[in-house]
Amino acid sequence: MKWEQFLARVRDLPVIEPESLTTFDSSIRVQISRWEKARKLIKLKRGIYVLSEKYHKREIDEFHLAAVLKRPSYVSLEKALEYHGLIPEGVPVFTSVTPKRQARFASDIGVFSYRHIKPALFWGYHPVGHKDRTGFVASPEKAILDLFHFLGTRVSPGYIEELRLQNLEKMDVRRLLEYAGRFGQKKIREAAGLLLRHVEEQREMGEDR
Repeated sequence: MKWEQFLARVRDLPVIEPESLTTFDSSIRVQISRWEKARKLIKLKRGIYVLSEKYHKREIDEFHLAAVLKRPSYVSLEKALEYHGLIPEGVPVFTSVTPKRQARFASDIGVFSYRHIKPALFWGYHPVGHKDRTGFVASPEKAILDLFHFLGTRVSPGYIEELRLQNLEKMDVRRLLEYAGRFGQKKIREAAGLLLRHVEEQREMGEDR
């Protein structure tokens, strides 16, 4: 198959997955390897590709790619906090949580990292993106509680200060307490209490200005 024929059939796809390749003849695997070497295709992981910038018609949606590379999963931790505008820094790595095994995929598109979480804690996220490019991201409250969950030590007031949290009005206090309770972990409930104290202090400082 010629490149032009292949391109015509996949150009509108947000990501080229195994199921989209089954419609081609068996020789397509060899061709794909050649096109990858020619940098016409970018390999995200085995069997999953995107077109290089020169050829794709639509902007790549990293949240969708994060959902595709490991199913089920949702973007959380620092990347989700950045998405919600709760921290000032840009976060280069798309870190997701999944009830499956942890993994890490690096390509020219970016780095996608996956942390394992118990199935009982796999909740608190919502879809983002378009119909055929849907991704999933944690709510502000779940993202920060996930961050506390994966922290190796107990959360301290100093640690919360170091996060440089902003736009804290986006945090739903009632939901934060509800989610903290659902974790069933004393350290998470204590961390949520410290965070709420920090939120209240920030509000009082804002009122005094």
